[in-house]
Amino acid sequence: MRISQITQNKKQFLSLLLLADEQEDMIDRYLEQGTMFVLDDDGVKAECVVTDEGNGVLEIKNIATDPESQGKGYGKKLIDFVVQTYRGRFSVLQVGTGDSPLTIPFYEKCGFKRHHIVKDFFTRNYDHPIFEAGVQLVDMIYLRKDL
Repeated sequence: MRISQITQNKKQFLSLLLLADEQEDMIDRYLEQGTMFVLDDDGVKAECVVTDEGNGVLEIKNIATDPESQGKGYGKKLIDFVVQTYRGRFSVLQVGTGDSPLTIPFYEKCGFKRHHIVKDFFTRNYDHPIFEAGVQLVDMIYLRKDL
C-alpha cells in the first residue's frame, strides 16, 4: 500500500471525487488549491483532498473510497496519514458532511466530534437535492479532531 501526493492532473480521479461530492462545479471550488492524496493498493482505492482554512485549521474537503474497496479501512488509513502528515503544522482537522447515517459514524469512529452546523448548505449550494442512505442532505455538519 502506498499513499502519494498528486500535484498535477487531479481531475483524472474525478470518478472517485464525485463519490464524495456529486457536483463537479463544487469540486472545482477546492480541487486546485487543495492538497490531494491517493491511496494505491494494487490499484487506486481511495483519495483525499485537504485545504488550509487558516487559523491552524486543516479541512478534509473530499475523501472517497472506490465502492468495491469500501469497508476495508482505506478511508481510515488516509485520515491517519493526514493526521500524521500535518500534526505540528495545524492544530485542528475538520470535515464537513451531510447528516448521514453513513458518514457521521465513520468520522466519529475516526475520533472526530461534532462542532457546528451550517444550515441549509446543501439546498443552497447544489443544483439538485442530494440523498444519502435515503436521507436528503440539507445542513452541513462540521466535525473536528485535534491534531
